This record gives sequence, structure tokens and C-alpha cells, in this order.
Amino acid sequence: MQDVKVKVIVGSTRQQRFSEKPARWIYEEIKKEAGVQAELLDLRDYPMPFFESPESPSRGNGKYADPAIQKWADKINDADAFIIVTPEYNHGYPAVLKNALDVIFPEWNGKAVGFLSYGSAGGARSIEQLRQVVIELQMLPIRNAISVPVDIYMKAMNAPADPELFAPLRKGPYGDPVAKFFSQLIWSAKALKVARR
Repeated sequence: MQDVKVKVIVGSTRQQRFSEKPARWIYEEIKKEAGVQAELLDLRDYPMPFFESPESPSRGNGKYADPAIQKWADKINDADAFIIVTPEYNHGYPAVLKNALDVIFPEWNGKAVGFLSYGSAGGARSIEQLRQVVIELQMLPIRNAISVPVDIYMKAMNAPADPELFAPLRKGPYGDPVAKFFSQLIWSAKALKVARR
């Protein structure tokens, strides 16, 4: 089987954001996995208007009038799975991320997704809300997620980018939680890739 293509999405565009630190870390980690082609997608590189199309993206057959949205759609269509890196804002996730999910539809269908989050409660509430959204987009959210604990978050936020700051995320009472996350994501991506054919 061909490699699975995993896109890591940086889900925040705010100034002095934290999200690119864990996003770059998880991107470098997933690149080490056999049979994976990884790519980092930064929403700053895909500025799109807020969803205003008169027609639902589910009826557009992958064709979008706005060139910025079409560029995003083509990039998402190329993927087999996603890791969405998101903060938690007021018990939820950023509007720019919701918009990136909403402006297209068939490109998400039948693909696996996992989440890495941070913030209050380790970002758990934003992950739970995103699970509902991606199911409606006909995606398969994996069971495991990666929540950045407050102590790691505070150290990494106030320091230059350093992958070693995230190394503790690979240590848990029952083994390496990141390895389990990758295993679920890659297995699901392979199964769904066959099913989509």
C-alpha cells in the first residue's frame, strides 16, 4: 500500500500563538513513522473568507468559486488523515478553525482525524466539541487525543521553540501515549483509504 498522507493543521492564527510549537513538534514526530508522508498546514497560509456561500459545500462536488477556498480544498483532498492542533478558547475552539472545516465538505469525508489540544483542562473541551463537528463532516475521529498539561504548556510558552519541552508527552503510566495515538490514526487512515477506493 502507498504511504498515508497525514496533514497536521495549525488551528490558530492569532499573534504570538502557542499552537505552532506543539504543531511543529507533532509534525516532526509523525514524520518518523514508517509509511507516512506528513505535511504541516498553517491556517495563516490559507486566509479564507468566513463561510458565506449561498450553496452548501456538500452540494458543490469539490468546486468552489473562491480561489482561496479551492486552494484549501485541493490540499485537504490530498490527505488521508489529519492531526488538528487547537487551543481551547472559552470552552471551545477558534472560529478560524471552524471556518476552515465548514467552507468545504467532500474533501473531509471518509478520513481519520486526531486532536492535540492545550489550554484550560488541557483543551479537552475543545476536543469534545470538535469530535461532534468532524463526525458531521463524515470523518472518523480516533479515540485517543493528546492534551498538553498545564506545566508543559507554561514551560513551552515562555521558552524558545524546543522539541524537548514536549518529550514528557511521550511518557505515561501505560506506555507512550503518542505512539498509541499514531497507531490508531495510521491504522484508521489505511483502512479508510482502502474503503474510499
